Amino acid sequence: MKVLAYAFCFFSLAFISLSLSELRKNYVLANDNKEVTQKMHDALASISEDDQAILVAYKGAVSTLLAKHSKAIKDKKGYFKEGVVLLETAIKEEPNNIEIRCLRLGVQENSPKILRYKSEIPTDKQFILDHYSSETSQEIKDFVKGYIQQSNSFTQAEKQLF
Repeated sequence: MKVLAYAFCFFSLAFISLSLSELRKNYVLANDNKEVTQKMHDALASISEDDQAILVAYKGAVSTLLAKHSKAIKDKKGYFKEGVVLLETAIKEEPNNIEIRCLRLGVQENSPKILRYKSEIPTDKQFILDHYSSETSQEIKDFVKGYIQQSNSFTQAEKQLF
């Protein structure tokens, strides 16, 4: 079944579609799959800081995943720094976007302590707790809920709220 999911990802990314639905689906798979991460990174290559904030955030989050999958320390550092800059740019552009906050929370939770990119975890967590119920898009709610259910930042009682 996983093979079929990966095959679907490769075919959908081959057309370099930047639909948010596809980005959400593939982002979940990219965490554990270097090829999906690389294809997403390639698909988002033309996105700049001037583009739609959510696309900038995904490009940033994917760059940090590429750092995770890279072997060379220089590449890891470069991709991670690029990703953080893009994520922070997106947050400044749309500070009340729950999906962008969720992406940043995920990057912070999964970044090594040595990188010191964890200071906004409590803020992003609280933002998500406060604003989840007012989100109107079911697709975004499903994406955020999916992350929360596997997150270590949320208690079992908090997870029950979603």
